[in-house]
This record gives sequence, structure tokens and C-alpha cells, in this order.
Amino acid sequence: MRRVEGATGTDPEAWSAGLHRMWLAAQDAQDITDMARHVYSLMLAERGVVAVAGSRWDGRSLRYVRRLTADGAAAAATTTPLPGSVRTVPARLPARGGEDAGNRAPVHLYEHDLTTDDEGFAPEAALLAEAGARRALEARFSLGGDDWAAFSLGLGGREEADPFLPTRLLQLSEVLVAGNRRVLEHRAAERRRVEEAFLAEASLQMDASLDARETLERVARLAVPAVAEACVVHLCRPGNLLSPVATVHVAAAVQPWLRGVAADDPWLDGALRAAAGLPHGTLLTGEALGTSVFGPHGDGPGRAVRAVSISPLRARGKLLGTLTFVYHRPEREIVDLRVLDDLAGRAALAIDTTTAYEQRRRNTEQLQRHLLPGTLPDWPGVGLTAAYEVADDSLEVGGDFYDAVVRRDGALALFVGDVCGRGAEAAALAGLARHTLRVLLEDKAPPGEALSRLNGVLTGQQAARFVTAFVGVLTPDGDGYAVEAASAGHPRPLIRRADGRVEEVRASGMLLGVVPDALYEPGRTVLGPGDALVMFTDGLSEARSADGTMFEDVLPGAVRESCGDGSDAAGLIARATAFRALGDDDTAVLVARVARERVAEQQVAEERVEDAR
Repeated sequence: MRRVEGATGTDPEAWSAGLHRMWLAAQDAQDITDMARHVYSLMLAERGVVAVAGSRWDGRSLRYVRRLTADGAAAAATTTPLPGSVRTVPARLPARGGEDAGNRAPVHLYEHDLTTDDEGFAPEAALLAEAGARRALEARFSLGGDDWAAFSLGLGGREEADPFLPTRLLQLSEVLVAGNRRVLEHRAAERRRVEEAFLAEASLQMDASLDARETLERVARLAVPAVAEACVVHLCRPGNLLSPVATVHVAAAVQPWLRGVAADDPWLDGALRAAAGLPHGTLLTGEALGTSVFGPHGDGPGRAVRAVSISPLRARGKLLGTLTFVYHRPEREIVDLRVLDDLAGRAALAIDTTTAYEQRRRNTEQLQRHLLPGTLPDWPGVGLTAAYEVADDSLEVGGDFYDAVVRRDGALALFVGDVCGRGAEAAALAGLARHTLRVLLEDKAPPGEALSRLNGVLTGQQAARFVTAFVGVLTPDGDGYAVEAASAGHPRPLIRRADGRVEEVRASGMLLGVVPDALYEPGRTVLGPGDALVMFTDGLSEARSADGTMFEDVLPGAVRESCGDGSDAAGLIARATAFRALGDDDTAVLVARVARERVAEQQVAEERVEDAR
């Protein structure tokens, strides 16, 4: 083999025209093989060229070789060996990127004598010699990374060749390199578009759920087979454990095997722990897979694995787990680790967000439970039911509250209230109002007085929010109960009479926490056997249908139906929910239904109230 320096000279007009066509083809090429018909026909027209061969390589491994002869007796033949079965010597590998220490030109020319063995020019040497060539000119150039190619001309006698042939081969090869660069740029741009679209879709899928497990499963399902043939997500658990929470394989039959590997394979556990400590993802191939179940000597479906990538799931400075992809595809088809790390970062952020949401939801539910009574008292002659609905799916706790307490004199005190707004401040104010009213009423304070004293507490604290409330105290009165009621800007309760009529409770007064020394005049009514007192917050009356109709307009009918069929508070809430299309306020309902017949316990309660008086 002899290195050839490019000769100089004037190119014939035909060569210039052909080279120009080649350049135009290079500008539009979508793949370097698109230019093959131009390359081979152009060089076979040169004097002394009897055959042309082109080869493409991944490092030392041949991807394919193509030969075409000048006499046309043999059609163009392309040979594609098994990966790794045909290899070349290390000395033949061009410098990466087409550069070496002494020459920065992207193409190097070599001359080969085909009458002698040249192991550094296989398999082209045999193919060209078979076509009658005695020597060869080879142009060797890098195509980026480990990808490189050689384009070779098989020549007859030395006297037959054009002296400018090396220059023309060099020019043509440089056009091939430029064309390949265009192909790579096109592929890179297309790949970026696909990657950006994939990441955008991944974000949409992950943002579509606030459930942590569902989010993880969405990540795994989205990635298979778009990114890899299998995906496993592990999360950090107490005790420095990594626990698999999502496992997907493109082949359903392999999934149980992969699930078992993800759960208790020592090699994978060690690889995950090592990768979790890195700031970016890692790709394991070939010998790095070692004796693992994914290596060539492993048992089970993992033997077909060509690579495994592991990216840490890290968000807001916390390590949440790992995202693992398993590949059966060639390494060159694996998505760039940069994209996988981006996906892992988005997944980690989604997981952290959903986890925080779940924790906040639990805290909100716990706080909301503290604002409401655990149970309602059992008071003879009156059945109590209550229901509460959160209409806002945000995680702000509402300010609605209700309670029922048996006073020291044996009377039954009921109240319902609402703090304007939502959030921690509203919850704190609701808790203060509820517990203050409970203590005052339990200590036999009349409804109006209880509201006045609560108003003094709220205005004294200079609360930024106002509170509405309604209080009713039931005492035995003949066959039914007398109701003393007072209201502080609260929606008027309704009474559903035993005969189906629905009436308002006449009571009104100033909002709590606004004006000091406000007075709350009590009103009175009577509940007879079978009557029901229905108290509620404005989330019920202000619910709106799609056409803007307020539930307040149909509320009397809904009260009549719910109290008529015995569903009471829960039934009223259900009707409002079915009606609601607009409005996001919480709703509390408290219903006190008088029994239709007097019972012995009711007589005892009446005697207790008389004794207390």
C-alpha cells in the first residue's frame, strides 16, 4: 500500500459537468447511498477503471460492501455480512472526524498492488481483482465518530490510467464527505424534531395525572417502544432501598421475567446504585454488561439485550430513583443520553410534584376533618344527618363548618358557618369560630348572644376575613320543638314540613368580624312531628348549571325531594352535584328531622330541660 498525494491538472469539461451533478445530488441527499448511482457511473467512465467498490464500516466491523464493473457483465452487487463477522486491521481506521496530527484533510488516498496480498485492503482487494483489476486507488474518509467509508477504483495496466485520476477521486470523495455531512445535519435536525416532540408529549402525559404511580406507568408506557424495548422505574424507599414501581416490555411474555429482574437481581441493583450517584445517565454495552442477566452468557430473554441505560431521577436537589431502559436495537439507534436525562428530569419533576400533591392532599383532608365533627350527637326525637362536599379540586382547605352540641340544660344547639375564601387562614378562622360557638352554646348561651360574643372575638383579632353563621337551639314544645334562631349574614335555612311545604327560617343579622358590638336579634319557629330543619352554606345555593341557573332557584324542590325520600343531607348534596356545572365553593349541609311519633327518650329529654330551667 502506498499513500498517494493528489495530482494537479486541468479537469476535462465532462468531468466538471459530472462533478457538478454530484454536488447538486449531495445538496439534496437524504442518505449517502442516494448518491451511489452518480458516483459509480461517473468513475466507471474514467479511462483505465475496470471496477469500482465502496465499503461502509463501524470501526473495524464491515457494514456493507458494493461493487460495480465497467463492462456491465456483472450487475451491482451489495454484500451485507453479519455484524462483526468481517473486520479490518486497526491501521486502516481513519482518524476520527477525518483529521490526524499531520494532515487535516478529510480524505486520504492510497494505492494498492492487487497482485500481492494486502490484508489492510480487504474485502475490496479480492472483489476488484476478480473483476480484472491489477492495482487500485482507495479514498478513505471518516463520516463521523466510528463511522467511515472507503471508495476504491480497480485499475488495469498503469499506462491505461488517466494521470489526473487521483485528483478526480479526491475531488469526488470530498463531495461524498460533504454530502454525508449534509445527510448527518438533516438526520440530526429530524432527530431533534422527533426528540422535542417526544419530550413534549411525555410532559403532557405526565402532567395529565396527579397520581404518582399512574405518572410512572405513563412514563414507562410512553417510552416503549419509542425509546427502548423495555423500561423500568425504581423509586427510593426508606432503608436505602430501590423499589421497582413500573415495568414495561415490548413483548408481553417477557414482562414477568423483567419484573423479577427489576425486583431482586443483585447485578442490576448494584448498577442502579452506581448510576444513581452520577450527575447524568450512563450507557452499559458489551463487556460492561458482564455476567449479568443482560450479558451474552445470561439466562433468559436478557441474552438478546445490546445495551442498558440508567438515568438518575433527581428533582429539586433530591434523588427520587432511577429510570432504566433496556435495548435490543443496535447501539447507533439508541437515543442520545442527553435526551434520556432530559426525560428523566421531567419524570422526576412530575413524580416529585405528584408526591407533594399527595402529601398536601392528605394534610388538607386531615385539617378539613378537624374542622368538622367526628360524629353528631344522638338526641331523642330528632335525627341528625350531615354531608360535606369539596367542589374545588385545588388543595386549599375550605372555611365551611358545622356542628351539633347538647347544651348543659339538655337542649340541642345546631350551627353552620362559612369563612370567606380558602386556605390556611380561612381554615384557622373556621376552627376558631366553630370551637368558640361550641363552647358558648354548650354553656347555654342563647343563639344571638353566642353570635355577638363570637363577633367580638373576631373583630378583636382584626381578622381580614368575614364569617357568616346560623345558630338554632331546639327545645321540646308540645309534640314538637321550639327553635330559637339567630343569623349572621348566612343563607336562610329551610324547613320542610311533614305535608311537603317548604318555608324559610326568618332570621338575619350582620356578618361576623366586620362591625364591633353588632347585635343579633333571635327569631323563633316551631318544628312539628315529621318536619325537617335544613341548614347549609352558600356553596349549595350558589351552584350553577351550564346555562347559569342558580341552584337556589330549585332548592325548595330539592329539599322537598331529599327530605321526602329520607336521603336528607346526602341526598341534597347529590342533587346539587348533579346540577352543578359552574361554581367551585365547598358545601356543608346539616339536617335535623323530627320524628313523626314521640318516643320515651324524648319525654326524658323534655324533663331534663325543665329541670335545668
